[in-house]
Amino acid sequence: MTTPSQVDLDPGRDYPLAARRPELLKTPTGKRLDELTMAAVLAGEVAPEDLRIAPETLRLQAQIAERVGRPQLAQNFRRAAELTALPDELVLSIYNSLRPRASTKAKLGEIADELESKYSATLCAQLVREAADVYERRDILAREDGR
Repeated sequence: MTTPSQVDLDPGRDYPLAARRPELLKTPTGKRLDELTMAAVLAGEVAPEDLRIAPETLRLQAQIAERVGRPQLAQNFRRAAELTALPDELVLSIYNSLRPRASTKAKLGEIADELESKYSATLCAQLVREAADVYERRDILAREDGR
C-alpha cells in the first residue's frame, strides 16, 4: 500500500492538493476532506481536532515546495509537520523562548534536547540549536545572571 508521502507528486498536475488530489488528504483523526461539511458540523460529527492539519499533509506540501525550487519553504513545512505532535502550550512556550534575550544558550539547548528526545522533532531541535548559536554570535541571548 502506498502512503501519501510515497506518492510522486507533480506540482503542475497535483497542486493545489485539496482540489486536484483530495484523496491524499486526511485530518489527523482520519477523516477525508469531503467529510468536513456544514451538515457534519451541525450533526456533531466534526470535532476540533478534525480541523487541524495532519503532519502528512504538511509533508506533501513540502514535496511540492521542493519540486518547484523552494527548499526553505519545504523545510518549514517539514518542521511544521514535526510540531503537530507537540501540545499547543509547548509550541507557544518555545516560540516565546526564541525571542531575543528571552533564553540562555543552556535553556535553548534543553528545549532542543526535549524536542529531539521526547517528540522526535529533530528538524525543530536543529533549528533551536542554530538559533542559539546565532543569538550567541549576535549577543542576544539572555544572561545567566538575569541582566
